[in-house]
Amino acid sequence: MAYEPKPNSGSLFPNKSKSKPSSPDYSGDLLIDVRSLNAVGGIAKVRVAGWKKETMNGTFLSLAISTPQEKSQPAQKDDNDDPF
Repeated sequence: MAYEPKPNSGSLFPNKSKSKPSSPDYSGDLLIDVRSLNAVGGIAKVRVAGWKKETMNGTFLSLAISTPQEKSQPAQKDDNDDPF
């Protein structure tokens, strides 16, 4: 069973499949209860990516959010599609 964050929380996990230097160091999901932001609607799910940055003041994470990409699933054959 996959980890599912509670509303208004999320997690970042190390990116084990980092394929190029510009790929994020961390990624995860964040669930936002937009009703808590005085907005109309329900729960919004966003993807969070983080890059570890070094400055003279220390290390920090630079973050970006985006729409989550759904994992593709194989097409299922529908018996009603068979003309014979």
